[in-house]
Amino acid sequence: MTVYLNGKFMPIAEAYVPVLDRGFIFGDGVYEVIPVYSKCAFRLDEHLQRLQHSLDGIRLANPHSNAEWTQILSELIARNAGEDQYLYLHITRGVARRDHAFPQPPVPATVYAMSSPLLPPDNALLASGVAAVTAVDNRWLHCDIKAISLLPNVLLRQQAVDAGCAEAILLRHDPITGSGFMTEGAASNIFVVKNNTLLAPPKDNLMLPGITYDVVLELARAAGIAHEVRKITEAEVRNADELLLTSSTKEILAITTLDGKPVGRGKPGAMFAQLYPLYQKFKHEVMRKP
Repeated sequence: MTVYLNGKFMPIAEAYVPVLDRGFIFGDGVYEVIPVYSKCAFRLDEHLQRLQHSLDGIRLANPHSNAEWTQILSELIARNAGEDQYLYLHITRGVARRDHAFPQPPVPATVYAMSSPLLPPDNALLASGVAAVTAVDNRWLHCDIKAISLLPNVLLRQQAVDAGCAEAILLRHDPITGSGFMTEGAASNIFVVKNNTLLAPPKDNLMLPGITYDVVLELARAAGIAHEVRKITEAEVRNADELLLTSSTKEILAITTLDGKPVGRGKPGAMFAQLYPLYQKFKHEVMRKP
């Protein structure tokens, strides 16, 4: 595997970061994940826009222009095998003595990027769907920032793994209504289907604005699928006809079991059957454009 670190391409075995890097000491940095189809980064502009939002959120200057990022990532894709890959970008506030406050004057950011094979879910998983559990969303209030300090997400995702499930659906408490509401998954966005209507939680500080989330809503609009973007209650999650999981690496998956109980009829439903092929067609059409 060839990786990129601070201006150089190198084998991953040669890539090292000093122990005083603020990403290692404080988790002071952000990341981005970009799928690659047929050697082309998918929706690169949107991913770079989200990266900029994350950098702005932690008050870290972007170390590269969009044109520079495009050149770096294009070369990284070319240097690694496989038509379909996913890119991981990791930017920290750099190396400085240990002090909570930002280093003054600012030090150069640490910039790391790597590529891994992008393996789509197999046909058996698409046919059966996956299991999920619910968990209390105990993360901070800036989940729209793709921060590298992911320990809360790690612990929440491990709850799902411990239960033999693929994902944890996160619920928070609404102090005004007294009821619970859904934010997202520990490592994904979640859609609810009820009465042939696709329900999506709104983009706010409590969820990561997913690029695949955006594509699914675009596809729903283009196909005339009834959909609503609004707060989704815990009761709606538990009584859903279908639950869908989306992410850059998993694309779209049906959740067919929640907390040990079947979702709807316990198998992928009509909304999944409509949206999944639309997504596959869309991504390949985008990649074929000059």
